[in-house]
Amino acid sequence: MQDALSYAETHFDDFVGQLEELLRIPSISTDSQYANEVQRAANWLAEHLASIGVQHAEVIATDGHPVVYAEHMVDDDRPTVLVYGHYDVQPPDPLELWTSPPFEPTRKNGTLYARGACDDKGQMFMHAKAAEAYLQQEGDLPVNLKFVIEGEEETGSKHLVPFIEAHKDRLADADVVLISDTAMFSHDAPSITYGLRGMAYAEITLTGPNRDLHSGIYGGGVENPINALADLISQLHDADHRITIPGFYDAVQDLTADERQTYRELPFDEAAWKDEIGLDAVKHEAGYTLLECLSGRPTLDVNGIWGGYTGEGAKTVLPAKAHAKISMRLVPDQRAADIYDNLEAYLQDLTPPTMTLDFRRLHGGKPVLVDRDHPAMQAAADAVEHVYGQAPHFVRNGGTIPVVADFKDHLGLDSVLMGFGLDSDAIHSPNEHFGLDRFHKGIEAIIRFHATFAERVGG
Repeated sequence: MQDALSYAETHFDDFVGQLEELLRIPSISTDSQYANEVQRAANWLAEHLASIGVQHAEVIATDGHPVVYAEHMVDDDRPTVLVYGHYDVQPPDPLELWTSPPFEPTRKNGTLYARGACDDKGQMFMHAKAAEAYLQQEGDLPVNLKFVIEGEEETGSKHLVPFIEAHKDRLADADVVLISDTAMFSHDAPSITYGLRGMAYAEITLTGPNRDLHSGIYGGGVENPINALADLISQLHDADHRITIPGFYDAVQDLTADERQTYRELPFDEAAWKDEIGLDAVKHEAGYTLLECLSGRPTLDVNGIWGGYTGEGAKTVLPAKAHAKISMRLVPDQRAADIYDNLEAYLQDLTPPTMTLDFRRLHGGKPVLVDRDHPAMQAAADAVEHVYGQAPHFVRNGGTIPVVADFKDHLGLDSVLMGFGLDSDAIHSPNEHFGLDRFHKGIEAIIRFHATFAERVGG
Protein backbone atom coordinates (compact mmCIF):
# COMPACT_ATOMS: atom_id res chain seq x y z
CA MET A 1 0.00 0.00 0.00
CA GLN A 2 2.78 2.47 0.84
CA ASP A 3 4.29 2.19 -2.63
CA ALA A 4 0.88 2.82 -4.20
CA LEU A 5 0.42 5.89 -2.00
CA SER A 6 3.83 7.21 -3.05
CA TYR A 7 2.99 6.66 -6.73
CA ALA A 8 -0.30 8.57 -6.34
CA GLU A 9 1.55 11.43 -4.70
CA THR A 10 4.25 11.77 -7.35
CA HIS A 11 1.84 11.34 -10.28
CA PHE A 12 -0.97 13.56 -9.03
CA ASP A 13 -0.45 16.30 -11.60
CA ASP A 14 -0.65 13.67 -14.34
CA PHE A 15 -3.90 12.38 -12.81
CA VAL A 16 -5.44 15.86 -12.95
CA GLY A 17 -4.39 16.32 -16.55
CA GLN A 18 -5.96 13.00 -17.53
CA LEU A 19 -9.18 13.93 -15.76
CA GLU A 20 -9.23 17.16 -17.73
CA GLU A 21 -9.05 15.13 -20.95
CA LEU A 22 -12.16 13.22 -19.93
CA LEU A 23 -13.95 16.39 -18.83
CA ARG A 24 -13.46 17.93 -22.28
CA ILE A 25 -15.77 15.29 -23.76
CA PRO A 26 -19.37 16.65 -23.57
CA SER A 27 -21.01 13.32 -22.70
CA ILE A 28 -24.51 14.76 -22.17
CA SER A 29 -26.76 11.73 -22.01
CA THR A 30 -30.05 13.64 -21.97
CA ASP A 31 -29.55 15.18 -25.44
CA SER A 32 -29.52 12.87 -28.47
CA GLN A 33 -27.32 15.37 -30.34
CA TYR A 34 -24.48 14.32 -28.03
CA ALA A 35 -24.85 10.56 -28.50
CA ASN A 36 -21.52 10.35 -30.33
CA GLU A 37 -19.81 12.23 -27.51
CA VAL A 38 -21.27 9.83 -24.95
CA GLN A 39 -19.86 6.95 -26.99
CA ARG A 40 -16.52 8.76 -27.26
CA ALA A 41 -16.33 9.14 -23.48
CA ALA A 42 -17.04 5.44 -23.01
CA ASN A 43 -14.33 4.50 -25.51
CA TRP A 44 -11.84 6.87 -23.88
CA LEU A 45 -12.50 5.41 -20.44
CA ALA A 46 -12.19 1.78 -21.53
CA GLU A 47 -8.97 2.52 -23.38
CA HIS A 48 -7.60 4.37 -20.36
CA LEU A 49 -8.39 1.53 -17.96
CA ALA A 50 -6.59 -0.89 -20.26
CA SER A 51 -3.60 1.45 -20.54
CA ILE A 52 -3.04 1.55 -16.77
CA GLY A 53 -2.83 -2.24 -16.53
CA VAL A 54 -6.39 -3.42 -15.91
CA GLN A 55 -6.57 -6.92 -17.38
CA HIS A 56 -9.84 -6.51 -19.27
CA ALA A 57 -11.83 -3.43 -20.27
CA GLU A 58 -14.58 -3.15 -22.84
CA VAL A 59 -17.48 -0.98 -23.95
CA ILE A 60 -20.74 -2.95 -23.85
CA ALA A 61 -23.69 -1.71 -25.88
CA THR A 62 -27.16 -1.43 -24.35
CA ASP A 63 -30.45 -0.29 -25.86
CA GLY A 64 -29.34 3.19 -24.78
CA HIS A 65 -25.88 4.49 -23.99
CA PRO A 66 -23.10 1.95 -23.40
CA VAL A 67 -21.64 0.62 -20.16
CA VAL A 68 -17.90 0.46 -19.58
CA TYR A 69 -17.08 -2.85 -17.93
CA ALA A 70 -13.60 -3.72 -16.67
CA GLU A 71 -12.11 -6.27 -14.32
CA HIS A 72 -8.79 -7.16 -12.78
CA MET A 73 -8.79 -10.53 -11.08
CA VAL A 74 -5.90 -11.27 -8.71
CA ASP A 75 -6.85 -14.38 -6.74
CA ASP A 76 -10.12 -16.21 -6.08
CA ASP A 77 -9.31 -16.14 -2.38
CA ARG A 78 -9.27 -12.35 -2.27
CA PRO A 79 -12.42 -10.25 -1.85
CA THR A 80 -13.92 -8.63 -4.92
CA VAL A 81 -14.86 -4.96 -5.01
CA LEU A 82 -17.28 -3.77 -7.67
CA VAL A 83 -16.84 -0.07 -8.44
CA TYR A 84 -19.87 1.73 -9.83
CA GLY A 85 -19.85 5.19 -11.36
CA HIS A 86 -21.10 7.11 -14.38
CA TYR A 87 -19.38 9.01 -17.16
CA ASP A 88 -22.43 10.89 -18.45
CA VAL A 89 -23.13 14.46 -17.36
CA GLN A 90 -25.96 16.94 -17.08
CA PRO A 91 -26.52 19.62 -19.73
CA PRO A 92 -24.54 22.78 -18.91
CA ASP A 93 -27.40 25.27 -19.40
CA PRO A 94 -27.69 28.16 -18.75
CA LEU A 95 -24.35 28.76 -20.41
CA GLU A 96 -24.30 32.48 -19.69
CA LEU A 97 -23.96 31.81 -15.95
CA TRP A 98 -20.67 29.90 -16.29
CA THR A 99 -17.54 31.87 -15.48
CA SER A 100 -15.53 29.54 -17.74
CA PRO A 101 -16.68 27.23 -20.57
CA PRO A 102 -18.23 24.08 -19.08
CA PHE A 103 -16.22 21.67 -21.23
CA GLU A 104 -12.93 23.53 -21.01
CA PRO A 105 -11.66 22.46 -17.54
CA THR A 106 -10.32 25.44 -15.63
CA ARG A 107 -8.23 25.42 -12.46
CA LYS A 108 -8.80 28.27 -10.02
CA ASN A 109 -7.37 28.43 -6.52
CA GLY A 110 -6.97 24.68 -6.20
CA THR A 111 -10.41 23.92 -7.64
CA LEU A 112 -11.25 22.35 -10.99
CA TYR A 113 -14.27 23.84 -12.79
CA ALA A 114 -16.09 21.86 -15.50
CA ARG A 115 -19.32 20.00 -16.07
CA GLY A 116 -18.81 16.57 -14.54
CA ALA A 117 -15.87 17.66 -12.39
CA CYS A 118 -17.62 16.28 -9.32
CA ASP A 119 -20.68 14.48 -10.70
CA ASP A 120 -19.38 11.97 -11.46
CA LYS A 121 -16.32 11.97 -13.70
CA GLY A 122 -14.01 13.39 -11.04
CA GLN A 123 -15.18 11.07 -8.30
CA MET A 124 -15.38 8.01 -10.56
CA PHE A 125 -11.89 8.70 -11.92
CA MET A 126 -10.42 8.51 -8.41
CA HIS A 127 -11.05 4.76 -8.52
CA ALA A 128 -9.17 4.37 -11.78
CA LYS A 129 -6.22 6.29 -10.36
CA ALA A 130 -6.17 4.27 -7.15
CA ALA A 131 -6.07 1.10 -9.25
CA GLU A 132 -3.28 2.55 -11.40
CA ALA A 133 -1.21 3.33 -8.33
CA TYR A 134 -1.35 -0.31 -7.23
CA LEU A 135 -0.85 -1.79 -10.68
CA GLN A 136 1.98 0.45 -11.77
CA GLN A 137 3.89 0.53 -8.50
CA GLU A 138 3.08 -2.73 -6.71
CA GLY A 139 2.26 -4.95 -9.66
CA ASP A 140 -1.15 -5.99 -8.39
CA LEU A 141 -4.10 -5.12 -6.17
CA PRO A 142 -4.96 -6.40 -2.68
CA VAL A 143 -8.48 -7.14 -3.98
CA ASN A 144 -10.13 -8.30 -7.17
CA LEU A 145 -11.57 -5.24 -8.85
CA LYS A 146 -14.47 -4.79 -11.25
CA PHE A 147 -15.85 -1.62 -12.80
CA VAL A 148 -19.37 -0.86 -14.03
CA ILE A 149 -19.36 2.69 -15.34
CA GLU A 150 -22.61 3.64 -17.04
CA GLY A 151 -23.65 6.40 -19.42
CA GLU A 152 -27.28 6.91 -18.42
CA GLU A 153 -27.27 7.86 -14.73
CA GLU A 154 -28.43 11.38 -15.52
CA THR A 155 -31.40 10.00 -17.46
CA GLY A 156 -32.56 7.48 -14.87
CA SER A 157 -30.29 4.47 -15.57
CA LYS A 158 -33.03 2.91 -17.69
CA HIS A 159 -30.85 0.15 -19.11
CA LEU A 160 -28.66 -0.60 -16.12
CA VAL A 161 -30.86 -3.27 -14.53
CA PRO A 162 -31.10 -5.20 -17.82
CA PHE A 163 -27.31 -4.94 -18.02
CA ILE A 164 -26.93 -6.29 -14.48
CA GLU A 165 -29.31 -9.16 -15.23
CA ALA A 166 -27.56 -9.97 -18.51
CA HIS A 167 -24.12 -10.03 -16.84
CA LYS A 168 -24.90 -11.61 -13.49
CA ASP A 169 -22.26 -14.25 -14.13
CA ARG A 170 -19.62 -11.51 -14.14
CA LEU A 171 -20.96 -9.48 -11.24
CA ALA A 172 -22.54 -11.79 -8.70
CA ASP A 173 -19.23 -12.94 -7.20
CA ALA A 174 -18.47 -9.44 -5.87
CA ASP A 175 -18.46 -8.90 -2.13
CA VAL A 176 -19.44 -5.24 -2.05
CA VAL A 177 -20.13 -2.27 -4.31
CA LEU A 178 -18.00 0.85 -3.83
CA ILE A 179 -19.47 4.14 -5.06
CA SER A 180 -18.16 7.70 -5.01
CA ASP A 181 -21.11 9.79 -6.18
CA THR A 182 -22.15 11.47 -2.95
CA ALA A 183 -21.06 14.39 -0.80
CA MET A 184 -19.32 14.63 2.53
CA PHE A 185 -21.17 16.39 5.33
CA SER A 186 -18.78 19.32 5.07
CA HIS A 187 -15.19 20.13 4.15
CA ASP A 188 -14.13 19.72 7.78
CA ALA A 189 -16.51 16.89 8.65
CA PRO A 190 -15.85 13.82 6.48
CA SER A 191 -18.69 11.35 6.28
CA ILE A 192 -19.82 8.05 4.80
CA THR A 193 -23.38 7.68 3.61
CA TYR A 194 -25.34 4.71 4.92
CA GLY A 195 -28.86 5.80 3.98
CA LEU A 196 -30.55 7.15 0.85
CA ARG A 197 -34.09 8.29 0.28
CA GLY A 198 -36.18 6.72 -2.44
CA MET A 199 -38.33 8.51 -4.99
CA ALA A 200 -41.83 8.54 -6.42
CA TYR A 201 -42.25 11.10 -9.21
CA ALA A 202 -45.59 11.87 -10.79
CA GLU A 203 -47.13 14.32 -13.25
CA ILE A 204 -50.74 15.41 -12.91
CA THR A 205 -53.04 17.24 -15.29
CA LEU A 206 -56.39 18.82 -14.49
CA THR A 207 -58.70 19.37 -17.45
CA GLY A 208 -61.76 21.60 -17.36
CA PRO A 209 -63.33 22.93 -20.57
CA ASN A 210 -62.61 21.34 -23.94
CA ARG A 211 -60.53 24.33 -25.11
CA ASP A 212 -59.00 27.54 -23.81
CA LEU A 213 -61.72 30.12 -23.25
CA HIS A 214 -62.01 33.93 -23.21
CA SER A 215 -61.92 34.85 -19.53
CA GLY A 216 -64.21 37.84 -20.08
CA ILE A 217 -66.93 35.80 -21.75
CA TYR A 218 -66.67 32.62 -19.66
CA GLY A 219 -65.03 33.81 -16.44
CA GLY A 220 -67.35 33.55 -13.47
CA GLY A 221 -69.14 30.52 -14.82
CA VAL A 222 -66.33 28.09 -15.57
CA GLU A 223 -63.91 26.87 -12.93
CA ASN A 224 -60.30 27.61 -13.81
CA PRO A 225 -58.06 24.49 -13.84
CA ILE A 226 -55.08 26.49 -12.59
CA ASN A 227 -57.07 27.72 -9.59
CA ALA A 228 -58.30 24.20 -8.93
CA LEU A 229 -54.78 22.76 -9.20
CA ALA A 230 -53.44 25.35 -6.77
CA ASP A 231 -56.19 24.36 -4.34
CA LEU A 232 -55.29 20.67 -4.65
CA ILE A 233 -51.63 21.36 -4.04
CA SER A 234 -52.39 23.50 -1.00
CA GLN A 235 -54.06 20.49 0.62
CA LEU A 236 -51.05 18.18 0.37
CA HIS A 237 -49.49 19.50 3.62
CA ASP A 238 -51.05 20.43 6.94
CA ALA A 239 -50.11 23.28 9.27
CA ASP A 240 -47.29 21.14 10.76
CA HIS A 241 -45.90 20.51 7.28
CA ARG A 242 -46.88 16.86 7.45
CA ILE A 243 -48.02 15.26 4.23
CA THR A 244 -51.76 14.68 4.27
CA ILE A 245 -51.98 11.75 1.83
CA PRO A 246 -53.86 8.98 3.69
CA GLY A 247 -51.51 6.12 4.55
CA PHE A 248 -48.40 8.08 3.55
CA TYR A 249 -46.58 7.46 6.85
CA ASP A 250 -47.90 3.95 7.54
CA ALA A 251 -44.69 2.12 6.51
CA VAL A 252 -42.19 4.76 7.61
CA GLN A 253 -39.33 3.34 9.66
CA ASP A 254 -38.79 6.12 12.17
CA LEU A 255 -35.36 7.36 13.14
CA THR A 256 -33.89 5.45 16.07
CA ALA A 257 -32.70 7.16 19.23
CA ASP A 258 -29.12 6.41 18.16
CA GLU A 259 -29.66 8.00 14.75
CA ARG A 260 -31.22 11.10 16.27
CA GLN A 261 -28.24 11.40 18.59
CA THR A 262 -25.95 11.19 15.56
CA TYR A 263 -27.86 14.02 13.92
CA ARG A 264 -27.43 16.13 17.04
CA GLU A 265 -23.68 15.52 17.01
CA LEU A 266 -23.17 16.66 13.43
CA PRO A 267 -21.54 20.12 13.17
CA PHE A 268 -24.50 21.74 11.44
CA ASP A 269 -24.65 25.54 11.30
CA GLU A 270 -28.29 26.29 10.52
CA ALA A 271 -27.73 30.02 10.22
CA ALA A 272 -24.93 29.53 7.70
CA TRP A 273 -27.01 26.99 5.82
CA LYS A 274 -29.89 29.47 5.49
CA ASP A 275 -27.56 32.27 4.50
CA GLU A 276 -25.93 30.18 1.78
CA ILE A 277 -29.28 29.67 0.01
CA GLY A 278 -30.68 33.13 0.79
CA LEU A 279 -33.33 32.26 3.38
CA ASP A 280 -34.34 34.03 6.59
CA ALA A 281 -36.56 31.19 7.83
CA VAL A 282 -37.14 27.49 7.18
CA LYS A 283 -40.20 25.27 6.99
CA HIS A 284 -40.06 21.60 7.96
CA GLU A 285 -42.04 18.83 9.60
CA ALA A 286 -42.93 19.53 13.22
CA GLY A 287 -41.32 17.26 15.79
CA TYR A 288 -38.07 16.85 13.86
CA THR A 289 -35.01 19.00 13.41
CA LEU A 290 -34.19 20.67 10.11
CA LEU A 291 -31.24 18.32 9.58
CA GLU A 292 -33.38 15.24 10.24
CA CYS A 293 -35.94 16.45 7.72
CA LEU A 294 -33.28 17.06 5.08
CA SER A 295 -32.33 13.40 4.87
CA GLY A 296 -34.18 11.17 7.34
CA ARG A 297 -37.84 12.03 6.77
CA PRO A 298 -40.09 11.70 3.69
CA THR A 299 -41.03 14.75 1.65
CA LEU A 300 -43.42 15.98 -1.03
CA ASP A 301 -42.51 18.85 -3.34
CA VAL A 302 -44.00 20.38 -6.46
CA ASN A 303 -41.16 20.57 -8.98
CA GLY A 304 -43.01 22.40 -11.71
CA ILE A 305 -46.42 23.91 -12.40
CA TRP A 306 -47.75 25.36 -15.64
CA GLY A 307 -50.84 26.15 -17.68
CA GLY A 308 -52.55 28.94 -19.58
CA TYR A 309 -50.61 31.84 -21.08
CA THR A 310 -47.09 32.53 -19.83
CA GLY A 311 -45.69 34.63 -22.67
CA GLU A 312 -44.91 38.33 -22.73
CA GLY A 313 -47.79 40.73 -22.26
CA ALA A 314 -51.41 39.84 -21.59
CA LYS A 315 -53.71 37.19 -22.97
CA THR A 316 -57.02 36.89 -21.13
CA VAL A 317 -57.36 33.16 -21.40
CA LEU A 318 -59.20 30.76 -19.13
CA PRO A 319 -57.08 27.64 -19.72
CA ALA A 320 -58.41 24.20 -20.50
CA LYS A 321 -55.63 22.43 -18.61
CA ALA A 322 -53.20 22.87 -15.75
CA HIS A 323 -50.21 20.66 -15.00
CA ALA A 324 -47.82 19.93 -12.14
CA LYS A 325 -44.90 17.62 -11.47
CA ILE A 326 -44.68 16.22 -7.95
CA SER A 327 -41.80 14.35 -6.37
CA MET A 328 -41.87 12.47 -3.09
CA ARG A 329 -38.68 11.41 -1.35
CA LEU A 330 -39.24 8.17 0.52
CA VAL A 331 -37.58 6.60 3.55
CA PRO A 332 -37.41 2.95 4.65
CA ASP A 333 -39.80 1.08 4.46
CA GLN A 334 -41.99 3.09 2.07
CA ARG A 335 -42.70 1.59 -1.36
CA ALA A 336 -43.12 3.81 -4.40
CA ALA A 337 -46.02 1.69 -5.73
CA ASP A 338 -48.00 2.19 -2.52
CA ILE A 339 -47.26 5.91 -2.42
CA TYR A 340 -48.38 6.33 -6.04
CA ASP A 341 -51.64 4.50 -5.30
CA ASN A 342 -52.33 6.61 -2.23
CA LEU A 343 -51.51 9.91 -3.92
CA GLU A 344 -53.63 9.16 -6.98
CA ALA A 345 -56.63 8.13 -4.85
CA TYR A 346 -56.28 11.23 -2.67
CA LEU A 347 -56.06 13.58 -5.65
CA GLN A 348 -59.07 11.95 -7.27
CA ASP A 349 -61.02 12.56 -4.06
CA LEU A 350 -59.93 16.22 -4.04
CA THR A 351 -60.66 16.82 -7.72
CA PRO A 352 -63.81 18.96 -8.11
CA PRO A 353 -66.67 17.68 -10.29
CA THR A 354 -65.86 20.39 -12.85
CA MET A 355 -62.51 18.73 -13.63
CA THR A 356 -60.99 15.44 -14.70
CA LEU A 357 -57.61 14.28 -13.38
CA ASP A 358 -54.90 12.51 -15.36
CA PHE A 359 -52.19 10.91 -13.19
CA ARG A 360 -48.88 9.71 -14.68
CA ARG A 361 -46.25 7.72 -12.78
CA LEU A 362 -42.90 8.86 -14.14
CA HIS A 363 -40.17 7.05 -12.21
CA GLY A 364 -39.34 5.83 -8.75
CA GLY A 365 -36.55 4.44 -6.63
CA LYS A 366 -36.25 2.51 -3.40
CA PRO A 367 -34.90 3.94 -0.16
CA VAL A 368 -31.78 2.21 1.18
CA LEU A 369 -30.10 1.62 4.54
CA VAL A 370 -26.72 -0.12 4.79
CA ASP A 371 -25.56 -1.75 8.02
CA ARG A 372 -22.90 0.52 9.49
CA ASP A 373 -21.15 -2.54 10.94
CA HIS A 374 -20.59 -4.13 7.52
CA PRO A 375 -16.85 -4.93 7.13
CA ALA A 376 -16.64 -2.73 4.05
CA MET A 377 -18.27 0.19 5.87
CA GLN A 378 -15.76 -0.18 8.67
CA ALA A 379 -12.90 -0.42 6.17
CA ALA A 380 -14.12 2.78 4.55
CA ALA A 381 -14.32 4.47 7.94
CA ASP A 382 -10.75 3.42 8.74
CA ALA A 383 -9.51 4.71 5.38
CA VAL A 384 -11.25 8.08 5.65
CA GLU A 385 -10.12 8.53 9.26
CA HIS A 386 -6.50 7.93 8.25
CA VAL A 387 -6.73 10.50 5.47
CA TYR A 388 -8.63 13.20 7.35
CA GLY A 389 -7.27 12.62 10.84
CA GLN A 390 -10.74 12.21 12.32
CA ALA A 391 -13.37 9.51 12.33
CA PRO A 392 -16.01 10.09 9.65
CA HIS A 393 -19.65 10.59 10.54
CA PHE A 394 -22.14 8.02 9.28
CA VAL A 395 -24.92 10.04 7.64
CA ARG A 396 -28.06 9.68 5.60
CA ASN A 397 -28.33 11.46 2.27
CA GLY A 398 -31.56 13.09 1.16
CA GLY A 399 -31.04 12.19 -2.47
CA THR A 400 -31.83 9.05 -4.42
CA ILE A 401 -29.36 6.70 -6.16
CA PRO A 402 -31.62 3.94 -7.53
CA VAL A 403 -28.71 1.73 -8.53
CA VAL A 404 -27.87 1.11 -4.85
CA ALA A 405 -31.20 -0.67 -4.39
CA ASP A 406 -30.77 -2.36 -7.78
CA PHE A 407 -27.46 -3.91 -6.74
CA LYS A 408 -29.08 -5.15 -3.55
CA ASP A 409 -32.20 -6.52 -5.26
CA HIS A 410 -30.50 -8.17 -8.23
CA LEU A 411 -27.10 -9.18 -6.86
CA GLY A 412 -27.61 -9.17 -3.10
CA LEU A 413 -24.78 -6.66 -2.71
CA ASP A 414 -24.52 -3.83 -0.22
CA SER A 415 -22.96 -0.56 -1.32
CA VAL A 416 -20.44 1.67 0.42
CA LEU A 417 -21.10 5.30 -0.48
CA MET A 418 -17.70 6.90 0.05
CA GLY A 419 -18.08 10.23 -1.72
CA PHE A 420 -15.83 13.28 -1.58
CA GLY A 421 -18.10 15.92 -3.08
CA LEU A 422 -19.66 18.82 -1.23
CA ASP A 423 -23.19 20.16 -1.52
CA SER A 424 -21.56 23.45 -2.56
CA ASP A 425 -19.89 21.88 -5.62
CA ALA A 426 -22.75 23.12 -7.84
CA ILE A 427 -23.48 19.78 -9.45
CA HIS A 428 -26.29 20.11 -12.04
CA SER A 429 -25.73 23.89 -11.89
CA PRO A 430 -23.47 26.39 -13.64
CA ASN A 431 -19.86 26.44 -12.43
CA GLU A 432 -19.75 22.85 -11.20
CA HIS A 433 -16.43 22.24 -9.50
CA PHE A 434 -14.36 19.80 -7.47
CA GLY A 435 -11.61 20.67 -5.02
CA LEU A 436 -8.32 19.13 -6.12
CA ASP A 437 -7.50 18.51 -2.46
CA ARG A 438 -10.54 16.24 -2.27
CA PHE A 439 -9.61 14.54 -5.54
CA HIS A 440 -6.21 13.84 -3.96
CA LYS A 441 -7.62 12.65 -0.63
CA GLY A 442 -10.22 10.51 -2.37
CA ILE A 443 -7.55 8.62 -4.28
CA GLU A 444 -5.59 8.06 -1.08
CA ALA A 445 -8.70 6.88 0.79
CA ILE A 446 -9.59 4.41 -1.96
CA ILE A 447 -6.05 3.01 -1.96
CA ARG A 448 -6.31 2.52 1.80
CA PHE A 449 -9.83 1.07 1.52
CA HIS A 450 -8.71 -1.77 -0.73
CA ALA A 451 -5.88 -2.77 1.60
CA THR A 452 -7.99 -2.47 4.75
CA PHE A 453 -10.99 -4.33 3.29
CA ALA A 454 -8.72 -7.17 2.18
CA GLU A 455 -7.30 -7.39 5.71
CA ARG A 456 -10.72 -7.30 7.36
CA VAL A 457 -12.20 -10.13 5.33
CA GLY A 458 -9.03 -12.23 5.35
CA GLY A 459 -7.97 -11.69 1.78
